[in-house]
Amino acid sequence: MAGEVEAVNLGGYAHDMSAWALFMQADMIVKLVMLALIFASIWSWSIIFSKRSTLIRLNRRANRFEDSFWSGEPLDKIYERVKNSKEDPMLRTFAAGMDEWQAGVVGGVPARESLQASLRQRVERAMSVTIGREMNALERGMTFLASVGSSAPFIGLFGTVWGIMNSFSAIASTNNTSLAVVAPGIAEALFATALGLVAAIPAVIGYNVFSSALNRYGDRLEAFTDEFSAILSRHLDSQEVGRRAA
Repeated sequence: MAGEVEAVNLGGYAHDMSAWALFMQADMIVKLVMLALIFASIWSWSIIFSKRSTLIRLNRRANRFEDSFWSGEPLDKIYERVKNSKEDPMLRTFAAGMDEWQAGVVGGVPARESLQASLRQRVERAMSVTIGREMNALERGMTFLASVGSSAPFIGLFGTVWGIMNSFSAIASTNNTSLAVVAPGIAEALFATALGLVAAIPAVIGYNVFSSALNRYGDRLEAFTDEFSAILSRHLDSQEVGRRAA
């Protein structure tokens, strides 16, 4: 019946086998292990939900911005519209490139090819630095997921080994090897391993999924930088052709 406490009858002894009872009846060391694993699991899920919502939001914004960028609207007008609302990495990358570009052409487009090449390099460098900074911010929490995924099973195993040692001690002290004496301690010990797997499996899956998603988003920013640099190069080339024709 729903709500009833789960119990197992072992050799005439009713033993509570619910998760709460297994936790409360465990040794203090095993309890600390379980609490650490529960905390790691909760924190991993918070990172997973946060990363998922963040990436969905950033990709939607990037789609809207790229539609505007390729709509034929002058870059200066786009920059004026978004420079005060640098809400995501792509906008910040674009704004960093435009900031460097406008600083380089404040006195007019450079006439010498060496100065034009230097301007292109500064724009690309400014955008690359911004991408690196933004990707570092987006990758926060990924190290925690990787650490939980790799260490949680071993932490749970430590709790299990400790619990089994306590079970053997109970057997030695009571001189009783019946299932009623052995099973509860073994169950409490194995519960720590179960919690380790519960914490590790979502963390590993989340890390793999979001690593791929972040790599794709980083590649998208790099591709945008290349496209932006190509547009500026065409603009510089057209200015040079016009100057020579004049």
